Amino acid sequence: MNNETLKISSKSNPNAVAGAIAGILTEKGRVEMQAIGAGAINQAIKAIAITRSYVAASGIDLVCVPAFCTVKVENEDRTGMKFIVKEAK
Repeated sequence: MNNETLKISSKSNPNAVAGAIAGILTEKGRVEMQAIGAGAINQAIKAIAITRSYVAASGIDLVCVPAFCTVKVENEDRTGMKFIVKEAK
């Protein structure tokens, strides 16, 4: 299964990210998001909550699995959060 990874920043618009998540979920059934820093994690969580309200009308509930991840940024390892969002079964 192909995974889609969205990289979230502190300047990401949660409504726009939520729309992207909903679209990818519909198409692929699963989305992976990466966020580094408190501001980016905040925007990611808001986007997940908004997505949940978007897809609820279709009778879909979401599961979010958080995990730590290591991302290379300018040749330096940074620890961030990874959120796997998928439909609850």
